[in-house]
Amino acid sequence: MALPAVLFFGLFALVPLLGVLVLSFASWDGLGAPSFVGLDNWFRVLERPQTHSSLMLTMGFVALSYLVQAPVALMLGVFMAGQQRYRAFLSVLFFLPLLFSSVAVGLTFQALLSPNYGISSALPFDWLPAQWLGNPQLALYVVIFVVAWCFVPFHALLYQAGVRQIPATIYEAATIDGAGRVRQFFSITLPQLRYTIITSSTLMLVGSLTYFDLIFVLTQGGPGSATRILPLDMYITGFRNFDMGGASVIAVILVAVGLSLSLLLNKISGSSKMESDKAGL
Repeated sequence: MALPAVLFFGLFALVPLLGVLVLSFASWDGLGAPSFVGLDNWFRVLERPQTHSSLMLTMGFVALSYLVQAPVALMLGVFMAGQQRYRAFLSVLFFLPLLFSSVAVGLTFQALLSPNYGISSALPFDWLPAQWLGNPQLALYVVIFVVAWCFVPFHALLYQAGVRQIPATIYEAATIDGAGRVRQFFSITLPQLRYTIITSSTLMLVGSLTYFDLIFVLTQGGPGSATRILPLDMYITGFRNFDMGGASVIAVILVAVGLSLSLLLNKISGSSKMESDKAGL
């Protein structure tokens, strides 16, 4: 039964990945015939200051994105699983950003943050920066906000589904015992959402390593290299500098970092044991 899925995964995931790995040992401008150069691409890319800068920027981007998205998604997911009369209407509003394409979101925020006709010029507040995306000190944080605005709804949906699987009798018993909402959240909701948190965190952290289209539309890696994370560095190296071998090296580094991060999360969380988080209910 699993054979078609395995074949599909091998054809569209493993084969291209193997091709990228082979290409990382070749010199190719995207037009002519590739020529084998051994480890020259690896030494050249790993010795570039831009690679080190992009790698550190990527790690910071992943960490900050998680710190912003995780608590907001958790709070929204718990709220949307409630029974408030206005919950359904607000849930639709919270979910809307997930329906928009990344290009449309990027172009919209570009207009909103424009120094000429954006919110800085429209609102009579002198403390608003004139340059949002053009300021190297602010650009990365603006990008993190826009990314969170786009992808928090997806993770909130995961948490909403997880909360609704928790039996209501547990909360009723806790209420009888005198536990308030805050105590119930930390003593019941969070422990029962353990594997939902692991799944969401894995998708959030590993997914942050592959953000390209939204950041490309917003800043194209600028100003300077303030938002040039590894996926953008890979694109610029391969399609602007016509260095497909160097871009393949960066792609392999991204795969290695993402795989290591995913395995580390599974190891720390103990999710590989696959025990039920509803045990004892």
